[in-house]
Amino acid sequence: MTKRFAAALDGPSGAGKSTVAKAAAARLGILYVDTGAMYRAVGLAVLRRGIGEDDAAGIEQVLPEITVTLRHGPDGQRVFLSGEDVSDAIRNDRVAQYASKCSAVPAVRAFLLDAQRALARENSVIMDGRDIGTVVLPDAEVKIFLTASVEARAQRRYHELQERGQDVTLEGVRADIERRDSQDRNRPIAPLRQAGDAVLLDTSSMTLEASIDAVLRLITEKTGVGQ
Repeated sequence: MTKRFAAALDGPSGAGKSTVAKAAAARLGILYVDTGAMYRAVGLAVLRRGIGEDDAAGIEQVLPEITVTLRHGPDGQRVFLSGEDVSDAIRNDRVAQYASKCSAVPAVRAFLLDAQRALARENSVIMDGRDIGTVVLPDAEVKIFLTASVEARAQRRYHELQERGQDVTLEGVRADIERRDSQDRNRPIAPLRQAGDAVLLDTSSMTLEASIDAVLRLITEKTGVGQ
């Protein structure tokens, strides 16, 4: 691919951003950047040290002691915390809760922002998160706000966790999504919101394949890539 571009894919928890972005990037042969995984890695580091999720000063003190990197190989993206592959360890709701809290700490955002922007400068990327189009890559050629109803997101997340063998209830998953929505939308630093020039894509009634196709169509419309 000769034309380099960035696609920013934002949206609330459980909307399927990572799954859709990863699949779309694979079809286009470009880099997928899961910024949420980077925040989860910081959250895991904080959790392991026994620091409270609301202890901003304690969270900030952890940062000089860790590194967070993404590596891309034949098996896709892997997340490393100070050299340890934590790709599986970060995929639980406790770590997700810590990640949401950590993402509201300015020092954490600054810690990860340079690395995220460097990836976009050097590669064509699809990057997903909460504030990619508004803060991380405000000049991205493609901006999409991917969302779905709370009920649809809860159902998807519930089935995903069940398949992983986790003992969860649909009511508990729904409550967790609603809590994280509130945190992400009301945090003082880079709150979740749709960029003014982003396309709204509601996937409540769409299959995964239809969602991927819709994102690919939008990228093609904006960049000409994939025609």
